[in-house]
Amino acid sequence: MLRSRLLVILLLPILLMLMAARQAPLVDPDPIAIPAKITDAQVAKSIRGALINRKWTVTDEKPGEIKSTLMLRDHKVRIDITWDKRAIKIAYVDSENLKYEVENGKRLIHKNYLGWINNLVTDISANLNLLTE
Repeated sequence: MLRSRLLVILLLPILLMLMAARQAPLVDPDPIAIPAKITDAQVAKSIRGALINRKWTVTDEKPGEIKSTLMLRDHKVRIDITWDKRAIKIAYVDSENLKYEVENGKRLIHKNYLGWINNLVTDISANLNLLTE
């Protein structure tokens, strides 16, 4: 009995550390530079193409802004993409089942979110660069 209690006491901190490791700081990505002479319509098309390619759904669109949602298994995340003549910005809006929380003033989220956003940034940048060739 004592041995099993000791085992639980020793394993509990390890389990808690493993659970915490699934979270990462949520930092919105750096703005994506828009090459010169790219029109607003081309920017919107580049963003939509990247979203669709990565299985995101466009939920609302107006000039200079696209709202989008990604639903994977039981995870759901919403982002807001805005742009002007110089740059595109991607901002986290909210999520479900992605372990989002604010701890000591820092936003944390499931580490997979960061990969999904990095993929979007890469695809949007590639789409914009194709327009300049």
